Amino acid sequence: MNKKANYIFSAFIAVALASCSSGEEAQQQAATQAPAGYKTLTVAKSDKTVSETYSATIRGCQDIDILPQVSGKIERLCVTEGQVVRNGQLLFVIDQVPYRAALKTAEANMEVAKADLATAELNLNNSRMLNEKNVVSNSNLQTVENAFLSAKARLAQAEAQLVNAQNNLSYTEVKAPCNGVVGTLPYRVGTLVSPSMMQPLTTISDNSKMYVYFSMTENQLLSYTRKYGSMAETLKNMPEIELRLNDGSVYDQKGKIETISGVIDPQTGSVSARAEFDNSGRILHSGASGTVVLPYTYTDCIVIPQEATMKMQNMVLVYKVVDGKAVSQIIDVVKINDGREYIVTGGIEVGDEILAEGVGIIREGTQVK
Repeated sequence: MNKKANYIFSAFIAVALASCSSGEEAQQQAATQAPAGYKTLTVAKSDKTVSETYSATIRGCQDIDILPQVSGKIERLCVTEGQVVRNGQLLFVIDQVPYRAALKTAEANMEVAKADLATAELNLNNSRMLNEKNVVSNSNLQTVENAFLSAKARLAQAEAQLVNAQNNLSYTEVKAPCNGVVGTLPYRVGTLVSPSMMQPLTTISDNSKMYVYFSMTENQLLSYTRKYGSMAETLKNMPEIELRLNDGSVYDQKGKIETISGVIDPQTGSVSARAEFDNSGRILHSGASGTVVLPYTYTDCIVIPQEATMKMQNMVLVYKVVDGKAVSQIIDVVKINDGREYIVTGGIEVGDEILAEGVGIIREGTQVK
């Protein structure tokens, strides 16, 4: 009888324990199925401006290499490095002695040619008069006429030599071809220079306005041309750009893109562009480098924070809230971004509700409150 009582009591305890265990599992399952609380946002449209940067080189609107047009020793330096010069200002003087002598010789030769022509003309007039009186034959008259033509040609040749001598003498005074700033002066007084030399005497840079050259991607160019309809309209409506200098500072003047090359580099997939910046303060220098900041404005587009997305390999995902559950959705985004928000071009629509947080930890199908 005691054994039977012990058996009944043990069975009762086992049933009670099983009942308690089932209750705890039910409570845990109910807790798991309860909707989790997450921030959500409703997809809407807005305007967004993003910027892309391009490495750039800076050049003066005119960088003119100054090369001598005659040979000789530098007799005088009239400028210093970095000096601001005006168009026509004297820069160098090359030894003028041999060119002055050549000019005098050319002047003398021209005077001789003039005298020879006058004599030939006098002989021709006399021969014509005598020919009319049958004193001089036609062949003799023809010989005199030929002598006159030769004298006339020698005078023209002497005049050309005189002009050449005058030009050579003028070339000994090397002058600035434009307003600008003098570059380095590698040659000093006494140096023998010639037109065949490789390195210029100096470079004159017109720095009143600066040209900034950079390469734009093909996709960016296509985006602009589609937006404005043609290359002419694109150049007309392109936004002003910023120039970030080599030290990280931003230049205080904004520039305007003036030209875009019509040829795309097949190796890099880029196209060359040129922007102009005012440089009245002489802050920019020819040969410097910098970074162009090119803005692009997307109007009436879907913009979502990047923290509401998750990257998986080369895909960007969001979680849409559908019937109270989290459903993953692949979206298309613009590659250019500011690191904070994405511009969405496909995958979600205006009015969709997506998770704004917890995207990296939530599971597919989780109930969301």
